[in-house]
Amino acid sequence: MRYDLVIFDNDGVLVDSEPISNRLLAGYLTELGHPTSYEDSLRDYMGSAMHRVHDLVEERTGRRLPAEFDDVFHGRVFAAFERELEPVPGAMTVLEKLAADGVPYCVASSGSHERIRVGHRTTGLDRWFEDSRIFSSQDVGRGKPAPDLFLYAAERMGVAPARCVVIEDSRLGVQAAVAAGMDVLGFTAMTPADRLAGATQLFSDMGQLADLLV
Repeated sequence: MRYDLVIFDNDGVLVDSEPISNRLLAGYLTELGHPTSYEDSLRDYMGSAMHRVHDLVEERTGRRLPAEFDDVFHGRVFAAFERELEPVPGAMTVLEKLAADGVPYCVASSGSHERIRVGHRTTGLDRWFEDSRIFSSQDVGRGKPAPDLFLYAAERMGVAPARCVVIEDSRLGVQAAVAAGMDVLGFTAMTPADRLAGATQLFSDMGQLADLLV
């Protein structure tokens, strides 16, 4: 094993949530008078914390999103998760192997703790992630692309950043991992490879991951 800690992004890496959440985000923003396509949402917001949505909308339009935006959006997302969410194909196999081999791992997500837990519970991934393995942008002052979240996860797990590898599928996540001084494997199942520039290596099938870690 080349690394002492494997840090997983959550949305799009462990749970196949990006199509659901970006469809709903685009629809809600459009509903509020900020026309946004599904492709726009993927380009601008995939992998980011909610504060980025607020910041970009205000920067572009001069208008703030309503105070209840996050609560309404998350309510819609969680309801859709209960109906539609599945684990990313191959994710369970990778987690089983890491656990069996005693390899330390955790999740570090731009999503809230509630969002992470709802997704894991719905897909059955919760059995691999006790609280001590879950880190959210809520835990730090700045979300991705700042390195804070990954550095915080490494510190809490007791591993030097240079000994960590991050599994990411978003441009912002790759930037955050690079800024943290960590290797990053870019998952291209849903994200075009050119949007993950800077990744140490790219892969398109979660079944390939175990071999890339050794």
